Amino acid sequence: MASFDWQVFCKNTLDGEVIPRCFGSGGDITYLQWMMSAWGWTLSVAVLALVVALVVGSLMGILRTVPDQRLQFVGNAWTELFRNIPLLVQIFLWYHVIPSIFTSLRSVPSFLLVVFALGFFTSARIAEQVKAGIQSLPRGQSYAGLAMGLTLPQTYRYVLLPMAFRIVIPPLTSESMNIIKNSSVAFAVSIAELTMFAMQAQEETSRGVEVYLAVTALYFVSAFFVNRVMAFVEDRIRIPGTMGSK
Repeated sequence: MASFDWQVFCKNTLDGEVIPRCFGSGGDITYLQWMMSAWGWTLSVAVLALVVALVVGSLMGILRTVPDQRLQFVGNAWTELFRNIPLLVQIFLWYHVIPSIFTSLRSVPSFLLVVFALGFFTSARIAEQVKAGIQSLPRGQSYAGLAMGLTLPQTYRYVLLPMAFRIVIPPLTSESMNIIKNSSVAFAVSIAELTMFAMQAQEETSRGVEVYLAVTALYFVSAFFVNRVMAFVEDRIRIPGTMGSK
């Protein structure tokens, strides 16, 4: 039976000496502190990318349902472009290729480039979900809004989108959880997030079992927390009288 050495997280990353209470000071940093810092980077990438994905994905999903064929083309082109290129390839494009074409982006931190890459990749999936949510509504809803004197943007804002977003909360929950897991690709461009920590700590300590179990637990806790938050939001915005409402 395998034995675990959880004290590895209390070791100094410089000389491997165990530090009492697992938290060093000054130049002394334990593997536990390093892992917590990496967790912070993972959550930062995921949260910012999710904001980008929700804003851009919602906009593109709306454009795919408007009567104007040119706007539909923009929304469809965006969705097909970003959902048909693997995420890791998009990370490398943003990190190596796009700054070479647009030299002003060379000064942008790699952290933000990863946020945009992950956000735009996820926005294509959210755009598909928003489109499906809007198209699932009876057409009479939009006709009623226009008949009441609302403009098309007002009809979307006050009539269609409030109902559509209630419908797409479950798939949005999955995307919110996936974006935390997908943030692990940031290691490919040297972002010090959890996956990179796990790879480097395992090489330095030769305690891969403990390191990867701890990192797995942090990914699970992060995704589960998002799941519970989205479940709370879904319950709060559910239309009274519908199935599952209180």
